[in-house]
Amino acid sequence: MKRQECQSCGMPLVKQSDFGTNADGSANSEFCTYCFADGKYTTPDITMDEMLKRGLKGIDANPEMGKFKKYLIKKIFPCQIKNLKRWKKGN
Repeated sequence: MKRQECQSCGMPLVKQSDFGTNADGSANSEFCTYCFADGKYTTPDITMDEMLKRGLKGIDANPEMGKFKKYLIKKIFPCQIKNLKRWKKGN
C-alpha cells in the first residue's frame, strides 16, 4: 500500500487530524490540514520554491528525526515536491 501524502507539501497523511477539509467540512483525501481548509488552499499564492523552503524548515524543526534521516529527507524532498499534484505542470 502506497503511503498517502499531502499533494501540496508532501506531509504524510496518517491520522484523521492530518487531513485538510473540503468546503462541506468533510475530510479531503489529497491535502493536509496545513495546506487545505474549507475547500481551498490556505496559502493560495505560495510558490513551489517557497513551499520547499517551508518544508525544509519543518524537517529541521522535527525533534523526532535523527540527523541522518533529516539529511536523507532533505536530499529527496526537492525532487519529490515537483511531482505532487499541486506543482505538476498542467495543473
